Amino acid sequence: MKKVVLAFSGGLDTSFCVKYLLEQGYEIYSAIVNTGGFSEEELAEIARRAENLGVTHHVTLDETDNYYQSCLKYLIFGNVLKNNTYPLSVSAERISQAVAIAKYAQQIGAESVAHGSTGAGNDQVRFDMVFNILVPNVQVITPIRDLKLSREEEIAYLKERGVEMDFQKAQYSINKGIWGTSVGGKETLTSHQALPESAYPTQLSKETPERITLHFKNGEPVGLNDEMFDNPVHVIQKLQEIAGGFAIGRDIHVGDTIIGIKGRVGFEAAAPMVIIKAHHALEKHTLTKWQLYWKDSLATWYGNWMHEGQFLDPTMRNIETFLTDTQKTVTGKVHVLLAPYRFQVEGIESEHDLMSSKFGSYGEMNNAWTGEDVKGFSKIFGNQTMMYRLINGEDDAK
Repeated sequence: MKKVVLAFSGGLDTSFCVKYLLEQGYEIYSAIVNTGGFSEEELAEIARRAENLGVTHHVTLDETDNYYQSCLKYLIFGNVLKNNTYPLSVSAERISQAVAIAKYAQQIGAESVAHGSTGAGNDQVRFDMVFNILVPNVQVITPIRDLKLSREEEIAYLKERGVEMDFQKAQYSINKGIWGTSVGGKETLTSHQALPESAYPTQLSKETPERITLHFKNGEPVGLNDEMFDNPVHVIQKLQEIAGGFAIGRDIHVGDTIIGIKGRVGFEAAAPMVIIKAHHALEKHTLTKWQLYWKDSLATWYGNWMHEGQFLDPTMRNIETFLTDTQKTVTGKVHVLLAPYRFQVEGIESEHDLMSSKFGSYGEMNNAWTGEDVKGFSKIFGNQTMMYRLINGEDDAK
């Protein structure tokens, strides 16, 4: 029998892949790549589902720490939000998963790898590209894409083969990870419909607002309230536990797919959104305006290239080096108010705060210059524009 490694999540698409590949005569080694979004109970249930479907062997590949170190910390350093909205919850995760699947296929000597991506989304390109780069001699199998199946056709196929699962829940495609959960369904296929409350995995369970304090050291989250952690992953997970109940970090992202069509996807990302906004607030106090400018420019490019599956491009390592260097002074506390469906960054404390009263208070007083200094500076600062307008006869104020 031909040996295939299947990237398995336990959802509708990958459940279909198991049954289909078995009928094609494959020996299936299913693997779920945990990037920090699953509990032990959930992972055990996914393993049982794989075995019940008939795979030869199932493994859980834990990539959580590596995912943070190789990817997530740079998304924090760069305050990366695709189209100023989306924290790359799935985009970044897929690369980590694809790399782990490729390595596992090499380890067991599989002739093929398979994934459940459709032919209309970004994941097909991300998985295929990583596999083509890391295991170029291994065949890539994509049943959903090749057969051009709808979710309704997949459900009918599985029902015919006696597969039992929550098909009502399967109407929504849910991808869960430490950096957020994406939610796709019939509403996101339109341009105007919102996802129903019931479609979001985390429901509102907290009504009373509460304040939290995030601690950062050199740009990385290292503590929450009075508790310090030796691993930033634990800060993210703990914050998700606290903030998730407020149902914050929800939105619908509209963007350009790698293959050139527009797409919509819902998501919930309480901890990522709070961390990114808190980190950005701390940076605005501790970095110079030109550090912030170039960070924004390079981080936008980094996020776009990550989104399009180009994580292995060496340029990404160059930008990561720059982003890391900017974080030397990004240390301090950020105070955040959490409330139902919203949060607010209230302020920061840092020994590197450039908003120092030693030099003056904005709009009120200064201690480091005189009025005459400002008169001279203002004249010189606008000198070239003044000459341009006089020489070219542009004396009207446009």
